[in-house]
Amino acid sequence: MSHSQGLTIGELEANYSLYCKALRILIKEGKTVAAIQRTVAWSRLEQLHICLPSRYKAPDYLCVVLKRDMGEQSIR
Repeated sequence: MSHSQGLTIGELEANYSLYCKALRILIKEGKTVAAIQRTVAWSRLEQLHICLPSRYKAPDYLCVVLKRDMGEQSIR
């Protein structure tokens, strides 16, 4: 069963920034992709992408972008 059972798309959308923040923290902590994929944040980002693909990117894409952005910030 999905972790987001019982949540509406509106509730998922309202918490989108929190899921992204959690993803950013997990990446910053050096968690593996496999470990991140087992989180609630990942499953909810995935659910948003499945329901509204034109509006929300896939969580694996978000991971790549966040890792790239964090790498650029550490250089500055």
